[in-house]
Amino acid sequence: MSMKRWLFSPIDKEKAAALAEACELPPFLALLLTARGLTEPDEVTEFLEGGELTDDPFAFADMDLAVDRVQRAIDGGERITIFGDYDADGITATVLLYTYLREKGAQVRYLLPQREGEGYGLRPETIQRLAEQETKLLITVDNGIAAVEEIALANSLGMDVVVTDHHLPPDRLPDAVAVVNPHRADCESGFKDYAGVGVAFKLVCALEGDDAWALSQYADLVALGTLADIMPLRGENRVLVREGLKLINAGTRPGLTALAEVAGAGGKVQTSTSAVFTLAPRINAAGRMGDPLRAAELLLSETAEEAAERAAEINGYNVQRQSMESATMEEVTAQIDAHPEWMTDRVLVIAGEGWSGGIVGILAARILERYGKPCMLLSILPDKVKGSGRSFKGFPLFDAIASCADILTSFGGHELAAGVSLAAEHVDEFRRRINEYAAAHFPVMPVPTLTLDCKVSPTQVKLDILDEIARLEPFGTGNPFPVFGLYHMVIQDITPVGGGKHLRLSLTRDGASLTVMWFHMTEADCPFFRGDTVDIAATFDRNEFRGVTSVTVIVKDIAFSQEDREGWLLAIQQFDELLRDGRSALTKAALLPDREELAVLYRYLRAKDGFSGRFDGLRRRLPAAVPPLRLKLGLEILRQAELLSVTDRGDTVEIAVRPAASKADLTQTPLWQTIDHLA
Repeated sequence: MSMKRWLFSPIDKEKAAALAEACELPPFLALLLTARGLTEPDEVTEFLEGGELTDDPFAFADMDLAVDRVQRAIDGGERITIFGDYDADGITATVLLYTYLREKGAQVRYLLPQREGEGYGLRPETIQRLAEQETKLLITVDNGIAAVEEIALANSLGMDVVVTDHHLPPDRLPDAVAVVNPHRADCESGFKDYAGVGVAFKLVCALEGDDAWALSQYADLVALGTLADIMPLRGENRVLVREGLKLINAGTRPGLTALAEVAGAGGKVQTSTSAVFTLAPRINAAGRMGDPLRAAELLLSETAEEAAERAAEINGYNVQRQSMESATMEEVTAQIDAHPEWMTDRVLVIAGEGWSGGIVGILAARILERYGKPCMLLSILPDKVKGSGRSFKGFPLFDAIASCADILTSFGGHELAAGVSLAAEHVDEFRRRINEYAAAHFPVMPVPTLTLDCKVSPTQVKLDILDEIARLEPFGTGNPFPVFGLYHMVIQDITPVGGGKHLRLSLTRDGASLTVMWFHMTEADCPFFRGDTVDIAATFDRNEFRGVTSVTVIVKDIAFSQEDREGWLLAIQQFDELLRDGRSALTKAALLPDREELAVLYRYLRAKDGFSGRFDGLRRRLPAAVPPLRLKLGLEILRQAELLSVTDRGDTVEIAVRPAASKADLTQTPLWQTIDHLA
């Protein structure tokens, strides 16, 4: 992972103490609640214990019109088609509404578009086909709010449309019988952050007139779609997800039980976190790699036997997705290695032939995590280029893309994620233009951050802390799993586990011992040695083995204690600016490594036959101190002098010593010359 800025949630200890007393809470739990901005007893009680839906479905604009039209279609035996989306939110919304209408005796069927070939949303040819099949009422779920022309076509063909959607409305709403969307300016719903499945659920509540009954039947579907779509887990969504997890764990839906089994989670309690990492990716995999209808059929399975067969097929899609992701990630990494100049860009734009549209968004998020830069990953197709991007808080990716609108055929998204389509001849211009936007609006780019709830001592890491954390469930966007800081921990031992893919660190502080797990870190890449003193950002999990329950401490990030993290982040930006723009606010004297620093660096690397790991790990190993910026500049000068090969992987650097044909003159390298000409 790239270097992040660590931030601590603001905590008012006096308010936490008052909250603990007023609500009769353990002090540590009260502290965690105040870190989440929950300080009033009433809101805390609702957050911890609230289990009822309070948002009146008829407060939604057009809900009365939607109910009237759907009920007339049921009573009149009209053909109804539900049109959804190929992701987990759209699939669960489709299954929920289809199941309800079928049980009410409606003449109903559903349709899910294929990601490849059809893409998101209604298309004119779909409308034509449905009209020919005598659909009289079309209900959209998780889409439709922007389908102005398509719905006008439906109207002209004698087909009524009810839209249920949660995406932001355009200036002009489609001319449908009803448009149910909490983000409408005239919508009076008390809660706005529903997933598409949440809006479909509210329609069912309105049709049935019994929220509690609807919750008892469909909360599992609502929970899965809400979690998969990364919706904020506050307010009404907390109730929906909490109750949905109860249904999932009760095994009321054979398809989800079978899916958990093939995911290796059979018999285990599903939490919001585990559902996001086991169930949701497999539902999404059907739409990404195969046919979303298979995922819908799984969720509609009525027997364990048919569910097991369909779950195996869905899991096969997921295995295929993982394999394709791995192969594509190698191609992406190879491109970045072949273009080291991209590493100084503010926004990474990488394009490749035929990459699957179902995985580019996932890989863009992975590139963002590795390199600490907003990323657009583009797939070059025979007739166009399509791609997805990811960013972090502070850099509005949608605005950056919108600045390039004149060379894009389509685009959409929000601050943290977006998608684009463009012609192949505009890829290089798009890379240049989006970086020009970043330079103009963010001369100093924001950096990824990791928010910690509070510091803890190793003696506090006990089972009762897990019980207090569990009271904050469900976790997700808007209510993240707590992250704790363990500071000044001394590494006593480093043990490879899981076939060498992971590490177990044995740590001590003030006589107290603690074991932590560092997943996806090998011993060869570990930047730390026995005896190092480190700070750890960690989460805690419950582990049960052979009847014994213990706390598992999981590394989220790790750094040398007393390391100047802000200095490193600044050095990275200053280094990028100098290589990218050939200028710096710093003087030549501040930038240019002296000959002794270069000699120390080169002799160490030659003695060790290179280096693989993090920059801060390299700096700590040098026999003499070299400031972070001059270390990075020194490596680049030695690389340009062809004494080293340096591959910057964002989170790690791989350095190999090259055989020198003759004595190198470092002063003639381009970087030395650039620095030498500064004031």
